[in-house]
Amino acid sequence: MHALVIHAPLDLRIEDVPTPEPEANQLLVRVRTGGICGSDLHYFNHGGFGTIRIKEPMVLGHEVAGVVSRAGAAVTDMPAGTRISISPSRPCGLCEYCQQGLHNHCMDMRYYGSAMRTPHVQGAFRQEIVIDRSQAHVVSDSLSDAEAAMAEPLCVALHAMRRAGPLLGKRVLVTGCGPIGALIVAAARRAGAATIVATDVNTLPLDSAKKVGADVALNIADSPEALKPFTTGKGSFDVLFEASGNATALRGSFDALKPRGVIVQVGLGGDISLPLNVIVAKEFDLRGAFRFHEEFAIAVELLNKGLIDVKPLITGVFPYQESVKAFQTAGDRSKAMKVLVNFD
Repeated sequence: MHALVIHAPLDLRIEDVPTPEPEANQLLVRVRTGGICGSDLHYFNHGGFGTIRIKEPMVLGHEVAGVVSRAGAAVTDMPAGTRISISPSRPCGLCEYCQQGLHNHCMDMRYYGSAMRTPHVQGAFRQEIVIDRSQAHVVSDSLSDAEAAMAEPLCVALHAMRRAGPLLGKRVLVTGCGPIGALIVAAARRAGAATIVATDVNTLPLDSAKKVGADVALNIADSPEALKPFTTGKGSFDVLFEASGNATALRGSFDALKPRGVIVQVGLGGDISLPLNVIVAKEFDLRGAFRFHEEFAIAVELLNKGLIDVKPLITGVFPYQESVKAFQTAGDRSKAMKVLVNFD
C-alpha cells in the first residue's frame, strides 16, 4: 500500500509499505482521509523541530479517519465497513504516569509519525494501517471523512479546556487562531464562555475563528494596540489560551488578563523570557497543555452529535498523489486553515 514518507526537508515521497496482519485485538483499517498538522509541516519543511530531527525515513501523519477492512479474532464489535476516527496515541498503560491516569505523559508513548524516539514511530498517512481496537472510535454517518479526521486536533483543544478549569461565564482570550486556536474558540464556546476574543496576524484565521464562535477577532499585525481597551482596571479576561507559541503574543496579553487569571500555554515556541514581576504581582496561574488521552472519545462524541462544527475550518482535501501541493498549501497561513489528504 502507498504511504507518504519523509526522507529529508522537502523530500516527501510516495512509497509502497508493507501492512502486517492484524492480531487478535487489532483492526485492519483502510485510511480514507488525514489532516496535515503543524508537526507534519515542521518535518516537511525543516526535517523536524527543536532537537527532534528525522534520522531515518518516516511515514508522516496522525490525524486520520478510515473504515474497518477486517477485525482480529478477539474483536466482536467492529465489523468490516465500520467508519472510525483513529486515536494516534498509544500509551504503554504500565508506567507510573499511565497508572495515575496521565497517559499523555507516558514514559513509553508510541505516537504516530513521531521522530522523538529511534526507531521512529511510523505515521498513519498510508492507504492501510493496523491499529489496536482501543484506538478506534465509531463516527456518525452524518460526518464526512474530513470532519472525522478533525477529532485529533479537536481533542487537543478539549484537553486545553480541562487544564483551564470551568469556563462557564468566563471572559476568554485566545491568541493564535490556526486550527488549534480556532478549535479552542469552538470548545470554549461549547464550554459556556461568556465572551471570547481572538487575536492573530492573518485575516483568514480570524475570519475562521469568528465562524466557530469568537465574539471579537483582532488583527494584531494591523493594529498592534488592539488589546489596549481590554487593559483597563487591571485587565478584562479571566483565561488566556496562548496557541501561537509566540513570545510577543504571550507577554502582550498580560496587561489584558485579570489578577489571578489562568494562562494555558498550548502553542510551542521554544524558550521564552517572561516578566516574573507581573506574574507574581497579578498572581497568574501558568499551565501547560500537552496532547490528550481520554478527550479523544469526547471529541468524536461532540462531532457525532453536531455539538461542534469543524467544517468552517476545512480549507481543502487533496488526493495523496498531490501531497507535496497539499503540504505547500497547508504551510501558507494566509490561505489555508486545515488541509487534508485523501487516501482512497
